[in-house]
Amino acid sequence: MLKEGDKAPDFRLKADDGKEVSLSGLRGKAVVLYFYPRAMTPGCTIEANEFSEAKSKFEKSGAVIFGCSGDSVEMQAKFHAKHKLKFPLLSDPKFDAIEAYGARRMKSFLGKSFLGIVRSTFLVGPDGRIAKIWDKVKAKGHAAEVLEAVKKL
Repeated sequence: MLKEGDKAPDFRLKADDGKEVSLSGLRGKAVVLYFYPRAMTPGCTIEANEFSEAKSKFEKSGAVIFGCSGDSVEMQAKFHAKHKLKFPLLSDPKFDAIEAYGARRMKSFLGKSFLGIVRSTFLVGPDGRIAKIWDKVKAKGHAAEVLEAVKKL
């Protein structure tokens, strides 16, 4: 399990626009990387919209935002377009980054256990180290909480 202060695992994933994004290519910037279970679901929509509405505040604080799930590039593009999101969504259908960050774990719902993506967020500092981790996030109000941490970097 990753801890604050650890070197953030690098990744290379396709965004909703088909372009590749890597963490190493963002060195020198603060990166908000949040993992969510599935595009087009209610909680994921709330979280994405809140991050999107606050994008200019994150930029003023020197941070870029990326959402990531196991959805295909095409599904991410539909989600991005439908909600007019202002930041890229990353597609990780092989769960490479999701597992590297420990966001894919056993979950339970209605008495059944299954392997799924836990809504979680990682703030990576400009030095490539994890500055803050939010595990088992509640979607509503989360973006504001992350923004406060970005301002303290």
